[in-house]
Amino acid sequence: MPTSAPEPLLTISGLSAGYGKIGVLRDIGLTIAPGESVALLGPNGAGKTTLLRAISGLLPWSGQIRFGGKDMAGSSPRDTVRAGLVHVIEGHRVFTQLTVLDNLLLAGYGMARGERATRVEEALTYFPEIAAKRNDGAGTLSGGQQQMLAVAQGLVRQPRLLMLDEPSAGLSPVLVDRVLAVAARLKQTGTAVLLVEQLIEKALAMADRVYALARGSIVLEAATSESDLPNRLEHAYFGQDVSAPLQA
Repeated sequence: MPTSAPEPLLTISGLSAGYGKIGVLRDIGLTIAPGESVALLGPNGAGKTTLLRAISGLLPWSGQIRFGGKDMAGSSPRDTVRAGLVHVIEGHRVFTQLTVLDNLLLAGYGMARGERATRVEEALTYFPEIAAKRNDGAGTLSGGQQQMLAVAQGLVRQPRLLMLDEPSAGLSPVLVDRVLAVAARLKQTGTAVLLVEQLIEKALAMADRVYALARGSIVLEAATSESDLPNRLEHAYFGQDVSAPLQA
């Protein structure tokens, strides 16, 4: 007798969100399985960052979000982190006046001291470059090292799902590969990844599936193994009414 498929880790249906009276997302549907890597692509202004902010509780939304079988309606950002859903925000968001180590300890706020210390050391194993600078101020790090630190902060929570928003922004190709290699390594350990990225080829190389957003709506869902995917993506990006205004 065949067994039923496991319940998705993240299920989104009928989601709409925006900023005040400005609607950005409309009727979004998306699923991510445990341990799956998913790329979220789309032109600037499509609503990708807005979607991640809604999922992590940073923006109000309507519709349904279920994570780990739990309805996330009314959940705060703290609630989503406690549930195992971690959002690494675009732009190297670290506390520049604190040391690397203190940034990571702060990411583990609320944990027992021993557990927090262990999690910090585990996170640092992913990024030897910043492990060697653990006592240096975060403001002295390069942009690429600050991005590594931002990702490491997320890893301290040992997330079930890690959402990365434009981790390559402002980085050299070598550092982009380093950060994305960590995302691929996380997948091997069973952590699901939702990646928003403008470097399409690199995103598709590490992802199992891809969603494309355009003008606030999902316009494509596909496996990255599909041979015709580049053409389908091009059509999804540009095959609509280009005179329609882009959403912020």
